[in-house]
Amino acid sequence: MLLDKLALILAIIGALNWGGIGLFGFDTVAFFCGGQMAVLARVIYALVGLAGIWCITLLFRNGEETTGHAPHTA
Repeated sequence: MLLDKLALILAIIGALNWGGIGLFGFDTVAFFCGGQMAVLARVIYALVGLAGIWCITLLFRNGEETTGHAPHTA
């Protein structure tokens, strides 16, 4: 699903940003958006947080896509 992929991409971006903070003390989002309290940075942080919450649902799915198509067989 498109929303799953978008959420995963945002979660990965957030993880890389946190890695940069932890390893180098550098917040990439704040750097490009004019500081941590800038409106754009806060929007990005909020979207990453919502994406992380959405990704929690991926842990509890049965692994089958609900596309309406027959499953692929090898």
